[in-house]
Amino acid sequence: MKEKYYITTPIYYPSDRLHIGNTYTTVLADALARFKRLTGYDVFFLTGTDEHGQKIQRIAEKKGVTPKEYVDNIVASIKELWKTINISYDKFIRTTDDYHIKAVQDIFKKLYEKGDIYKGYYEGWYCTPCESFFTETQLVDGKCPDCGREVEWTKEEAYFFKLSKYQDKLLKYIEEHPDFILPEKRKNEMINNFIKPGLEDLCVSRTSFTWGIPVSFDEKHVVYVWIDALSNYITALGYGSDDDSLYKKFWPADVHLVGKDIVRFHTIIWPIMLMALDIPLPKTVYGHGWLLVDGGKMSKSKGNVIDPVVLTEHFGVDAVRYYLLKEISFEHDGNYNSEMFIKRINSDLANDLGNLVSRTLTMIEKYFNGTIEKGIFEGEFDEDLKNTALEVPKNVENLMDSLRVSEALDEIWRLVRRANKYIDETMPWVLAKDDANKERLKGVLYNLTEAIRIISVLISSFMPDTSRKINEQFNFGGKVVTWDSILEFGNLERVSVKRGELLFPRIDVEKKLEELEKLYGQKEEKKMVPIKPEITIEDFDKIDLRVVKVLEAERIKGADKLLKLKVDLGGEERQIVSGIAKYYEPEKLVGKKVILVANLKPVKLRGVESFGMILAASTEDKEKLVLATVDDDIETGSQVK
Repeated sequence: MKEKYYITTPIYYPSDRLHIGNTYTTVLADALARFKRLTGYDVFFLTGTDEHGQKIQRIAEKKGVTPKEYVDNIVASIKELWKTINISYDKFIRTTDDYHIKAVQDIFKKLYEKGDIYKGYYEGWYCTPCESFFTETQLVDGKCPDCGREVEWTKEEAYFFKLSKYQDKLLKYIEEHPDFILPEKRKNEMINNFIKPGLEDLCVSRTSFTWGIPVSFDEKHVVYVWIDALSNYITALGYGSDDDSLYKKFWPADVHLVGKDIVRFHTIIWPIMLMALDIPLPKTVYGHGWLLVDGGKMSKSKGNVIDPVVLTEHFGVDAVRYYLLKEISFEHDGNYNSEMFIKRINSDLANDLGNLVSRTLTMIEKYFNGTIEKGIFEGEFDEDLKNTALEVPKNVENLMDSLRVSEALDEIWRLVRRANKYIDETMPWVLAKDDANKERLKGVLYNLTEAIRIISVLISSFMPDTSRKINEQFNFGGKVVTWDSILEFGNLERVSVKRGELLFPRIDVEKKLEELEKLYGQKEEKKMVPIKPEITIEDFDKIDLRVVKVLEAERIKGADKLLKLKVDLGGEERQIVSGIAKYYEPEKLVGKKVILVANLKPVKLRGVESFGMILAASTEDKEKLVLATVDDDIETGSQVK
């Protein structure tokens, strides 16, 4: 019996075509699923689309089509993208699928009958694009704190799910299962920012729109986003159906892969739903970072959305897959920049991997008429190449098991670079000048062929097309391209090679950048935020700016964005409330010297008094904020002039 492995992506919201950031999650899941299949696991890989909600209904109405007609078109484009990018999913779920609808209705009813869902009344601010409710204090400048768009006042009857009932049970579970939320900093965010401050019951139905799953016992209500969407991870396996064999086999999930922006829903709402249903929790929820574009988050309003299809047309599928998997490390964001992307292709793929394969093939054809057999001569440098080739697969497996995919690629490239160095060390072109060195030359080229065989198997999970091309050119197949075969060095007996096209031809950076610029159009000039009306020096002189040192910092219970600081004002201590919790961890602020508006009238924020304001700079979209700090050592209390 093979050990099972169940991996999922989030189900994507088909309000528009997906961008390269969405593609990353699915490519990451695909690499992990392929690797687990390679190493002998029985894998089930799920992806899909979350198709209900007010936003879809409104878009469809504007376009003069039904919501189902609208999403059908977008879903078709998503499936085509996954085909293009070589995604090996086992099932694609749509929340409009009949079996899912029935199962969600049964889940909702079960939770209601258990007393965990109750009818109430909702009144508050609602962001349609984010499908989220917010209180007045959570808004930023009167707009959605997540996306910055306009919100609307909503007042309607609704059903609520008792998240608060399971708060202590969830906290205990997270603390007892250290791998449930990864990376560690996401776990700390969930515990400190959401669970410990107190969970509020969740609105789980709506009556103000109709595009959703009707509540079976109260059909004027439709099931609101999270019970519908999150349930897909079990309904796709047949939970609640006549055939739940896949559910019995594969649940609980081994890994839910999600972007860091939706970790909260998957580590608070989803596990509480499962607890209420008496269903085991998934083993791990991994909240990966974002792929930023030139340092900023992708958004249509900024005009910086990168189309993955365009990239694959210009650079090939495997180059895109490699860049995505390499660029975003375990707990950090990655960055897309066209120039950086092209240079990475040239250095890692063309220079390193492509050259290794091309040089070896050329030498086998030139010196041995395209056929290489096991060499018997062992000389200098051989042992180090062999040892590296044997170390790398084990290290890659350990890294993949801990979801450190970028580091796994680094490890594979350690072997790629070692093999290239081996060519320079042994200098086959020099050995070929003397027939007395023929056995040594054969041994060198055999060792290179073995290293390439191992590399080809290792990259098959990340760059399947490239692996296939290498196998075709070296005539690798059958037992020599299995996982077990690369745990030994020397499994090849005899191969006949045939050079094909270059794996990764070098790209002219400037020329390609010009092509992309024409394709995407000229970048919109960045507009500065308008300057406020002029003031006189007398007006400015009324502001008293002082250097202060942060002595203590802590989060304010129930306020996601606020920190309470105690600062030293040069002999006097002040309490300041600052809206920087999204950008700074409290412990990292202690000891910093910052600028305080010292003569600002005191105010109360969330019931906590604040005596002044800390200066900071932020981007217009508030995605980035940096405190104004003091570089050189200067006494606290010093005036800023």
